[in-house]
Amino acid sequence: MLKTIPEVIAQAKESLTIMTVEEAMLLAKQESGVIIDVREPSEYAEKSAEGTINIPRGLLEMKMLHMYPNESQPIYLHCATGARAIFSAEQLKRVGYLNVSVITSSLDDICNAWC
Repeated sequence: MLKTIPEVIAQAKESLTIMTVEEAMLLAKQESGVIIDVREPSEYAEKSAEGTINIPRGLLEMKMLHMYPNESQPIYLHCATGARAIFSAEQLKRVGYLNVSVITSSLDDICNAWC
């Protein structure tokens, strides 16, 4: 039986660490975490939060393994709606990252908090 994207996202959320932008900001500063925007470069160029790194979802695993080879690196992922960030977090966990979180706040809230 096929699942809808909302069903897949709801199921994935059960095994992920989900947080608001406020929670992520506090932890990222305390833990020297990296905040990654997994949207496409054109979306990132149009509007992005200060201090975030853009690594599109399609390149994430390959770039992360090169840029951040420490499996314990605190990683905070976000996108415009949370869907791509959730799928990205699942994938990073599959390749072995241990400290991956998803920021589910809206892009506007993320930009307002970090800008």
